[in-house]
Amino acid sequence: MSEVRRPPRPAARREQGSAPTAPASSAERPRSGSVATGTRPRSTGVPVTAESDELARPWRRDGDRRRSPRPAEAAEPARRWGGLLRRRTTRGAEAAAEQLGNVTLRLQARLKEQAAAQRRLSAIVWARRAGYVVVAGALAWVVLASPVLALDPAQVEVAGYGTVVDPADVAEVVEAHEGRSLATLASSRVADELREVPGVRDATVERVWPRGLLIELTSREPVAAVPDGEGGYDLLDSEATRVGHSAETPEKLPVVTVPVGKGNERILESVLGVVNQLPVKLRNRVQDISATTEDTVTFVLRNGPQVDWGSAEDSALKARVLQVLLDSGQADGVTAIDVSAPTLPTTTTG
Repeated sequence: MSEVRRPPRPAARREQGSAPTAPASSAERPRSGSVATGTRPRSTGVPVTAESDELARPWRRDGDRRRSPRPAEAAEPARRWGGLLRRRTTRGAEAAAEQLGNVTLRLQARLKEQAAAQRRLSAIVWARRAGYVVVAGALAWVVLASPVLALDPAQVEVAGYGTVVDPADVAEVVEAHEGRSLATLASSRVADELREVPGVRDATVERVWPRGLLIELTSREPVAAVPDGEGGYDLLDSEATRVGHSAETPEKLPVVTVPVGKGNERILESVLGVVNQLPVKLRNRVQDISATTEDTVTFVLRNGPQVDWGSAEDSALKARVLQVLLDSGQADGVTAIDVSAPTLPTTTTG
């Protein structure tokens, strides 16, 4: 029986880029009569030629039996991946654009809210300023022009007229400021005007809100009367200021008799100094007081003796000594008391 020779399987093509394999040896050829099962055939020792090897290559089932991809098939995955990347890129750009649009819209809304808040704040500030202006204008009107603070002479209280200040003169000064706002009324100016009133030595003025004043006067009280040469008497205060006039001899005021003329002012000042040092009770008993020089002051007590006072020095001590003598009864029946030396007073009888 003759041997049937099968064509050999074609050699499997290796992967692209790999080195070509060497032709199979005679040991790797399948035996005669064997069936190709994908396993290595046993060596039969049959010689293999190039022709038989070429004929057997198409039937070989080696792992390298893969045909090279065609150009169209090789480009297909690239096109798929390119389309996928383009779609993803487009979707990402759309998402980014949408997100950016959302951010832009929110930013615009926030800016609008800030602008509206700023406008409201500005409106509140200007409204508040306008309110301040209105309130200030109203207060200015109340203070300066309204009758709420206008001075009312009926609500003015005056104290300290004394015995020589004429209330009509004071009322005339007050009425000159009637209707003027108490807030702008200068109390010092009113006080200066009151000091010009005859008989007023000093004055203080205080506001009594809303429409009144409280005026405190210090009057120039007369301490002596000086004959005016026409049958009347000028009333003098402790500073030798004329504060009034009397047509008759004033009660409880000593009548001063001193030389009249230039250069005799010091004599009058000495006499008034003595009067000022006398206690009120003793001063009211002095009827007449006279002096020819500064050191020869003499006065006569009502229903009492004559008192030789001397100068105005130590007047306070002399006044105490004289008061003790009068209260002790030692001056009863005497016609003169000399206190010019207060530490050694003397009395004269008869």
